[in-house]
Order: sequence, then C-alpha cells, then structure tokens
Amino acid sequence: MAANTTGEIFKVTTFGLSHGVALGAIVDGCPAGLELSPQDIQDELDKRRPGTSKITTARNEKDQVEILSGIFEGKTDGTPIAAIVRNKDQRSKNYDNLRDNPRAGHGDLCWNQKFGNYNYNGGGRGSGRITIGHTIGGAVSKKLLANYGITTTAHVTQIHNIKNTNKYTLNEIKANITKNNVRCADLEVAKQMEDEILKLKQEGNSTGGIVEIIIDGLPLGLGQPVFDKIDGDLAKALMNIGAVKGVEIGVGFECATLTGRQMNDEIYLDGDMIKTRTNNAGGVLGGMTTGMPLILKIAVKPTPSVSGIQNTVNLKDMQPTQIEIEGRHDPCICPRVTTVAEAACNMTIADHMIRAGFIHPDKI
Repeated sequence: MAANTTGEIFKVTTFGLSHGVALGAIVDGCPAGLELSPQDIQDELDKRRPGTSKITTARNEKDQVEILSGIFEGKTDGTPIAAIVRNKDQRSKNYDNLRDNPRAGHGDLCWNQKFGNYNYNGGGRGSGRITIGHTIGGAVSKKLLANYGITTTAHVTQIHNIKNTNKYTLNEIKANITKNNVRCADLEVAKQMEDEILKLKQEGNSTGGIVEIIIDGLPLGLGQPVFDKIDGDLAKALMNIGAVKGVEIGVGFECATLTGRQMNDEIYLDGDMIKTRTNNAGGVLGGMTTGMPLILKIAVKPTPSVSGIQNTVNLKDMQPTQIEIEGRHDPCICPRVTTVAEAACNMTIADHMIRAGFIHPDKI
C-alpha cells in the first residue's frame, strides 16, 4: 500500500492524480484558532502552478483551491482541513503510447511492476503535479509557524553549470527571488540561468540544479537526539519530493574537506543569548536545533521528459521497443520546487513544534 501521509501529530494526507478529477490534501492536527483563508493557500499554489512563464510547462492550470472543511468564521476549528484543486487542462491522449512502455528516468516501471494497475496518464500519482497536496499542507503549516516567528525561504543557487556564489542577507534573498522567474537571489545570474533553461528547452532537453532552504526563527532544542533528529526528518521530507536526489545540511559534503578546527562553530554570548560565530553545522547539533538558521540544500535532477527517440521495453510482450515522449513538460523544475521544498520543511517543523510543546496541540 502506497504511503500518502506525513507527520505524527500535524498530519498531512495527500491524494489525487495528474490527470484525475482533482488533487488535494487533508490536514489533521492543526490547532484551532489559527486565522486561515483560501487566499493563504492560493498564494502558495500560485507560486508552484504551471504556465506562469516561458521556463515552465505550458499546461494551463489556474490551480484554484476549494476548502471543504476545517475552517469556521475565518479560523481553524481543530477538525481536519480538507482542500482540493480541480484539474482543468489535462491531455491524456498524449500518454496513450506509454500504457506498456515505461519512460526512462520516470517511475513508470516501478509503479507498474509493484502495483500492476497503474494509471500512466501524466505519470499518475508519480507526477510532480501531486505536490499540490504538499503545497496545501505547507501553506497551513506556514501560517501556523508564522505565529511563532518561524519563516522558511527556498531559493535557486544553481541551474546546470551556472552557479550563484554571491552572498545575500535573508531579507535580500526574500526580496530578490520575487523579481525573476528562476527565484534566484542574484538578478544577473538569474538572467543567465533563464537563458540556459530556454536554450535547453529549444533543444528539447532539460536540466537540474540546486535549491537552498533557510529556516529562520527556530527555538533551540527542536528535534530528538537519536531516531527523530530534526535534520534527519527534514532530509526525509525533502527526499520524498520526487525529483530530489541529494540533501545537504550546513556545509554538507564540504565537511569532508575540512579539519575539525575549521568545521567547529565556536560558541559565544551575544548579550544574554548563546550564538555561534559560524554556522557550518547548518543550525543543527546532536539532531537538535541550535537556534541559528537551519540551512539545507537539495540537488534536483533534470526533468526526465525530453524529446527524441528513447529505448525501453514493452511490458506486455517483454520485447525491446522505442518511444518518443509527447505532452507538456518543464525544462527545469527548480523554480517550482522551491515552493514544494518550503512546504515539506514547514510541515515537518510544525509537527515537531507541536510534539515538543512549543505549540499547544488544541488551540492557538
């Protein structure tokens, strides 16, 4: 049975298919009394929806949210919050040739062989479109965490071989990523990234990249020191996003090149607050938050739907065959993944905040 629920107290169950009637989420465990409107969710859906620029898929979906339950007089009432987004622009005929012919780089083969009855249209439940459910859960948790001064910001730092190595403050990052389609903090580098994506799109190709996530305002001591480490749970949440192939915390793999003296973040007093002079650990020590910003990076693979003839095996007659992928696809999903990455982190943090007692489980 496929697992579709995340969280222990703040639970989010997602449902729906790329070419089904609708997609959505049920958010259970959100305390009562949180001011929440359809627009709070719509704002997040708008950031990840397709068809918003030349570097996204041309699928024309407005992704209008409908809240079915859980809100009374503008506030959460402690009951499950159910919300859906209806599909309007699916073209299933583009996938007729994939019934028995799994695509390279997609989950078709595994879904088909594991479950047998596989809805292959648009990738079915394995499509990136199912992250609408993540985004709904993320929007609710984002609003909840904002009450406690916690923000999560994701931005693109690399597309293909184009990197943004310039440093910006968190406020600068938040301001600049709204000014370009790539959601990169450096506006000049963002233009180079967009040009690279469009060049590859023209060639019928795609590319991946790196997204950095900054979680600010966390209390000290969030997370458990053995099996429920905060970095472990965040890494799991991010790896559960379909296109993510790697997660780093703090300096990540660079730590392998450092000495202990270089890696250690020295501790000092800033008034009556304990801080560290550097943040190589990424805001986590011993599986628990240090109170410093929690920094993560994710490696996002190229979109596997590219043009041209590709080899595969027909699962009906078990013979080699070839396919050519049709349909509308993103040449690079990194800009849209930023919203999903924020959602994944926010859901995890909200769950830990309630479990640890920083947020009362019943009401705000």
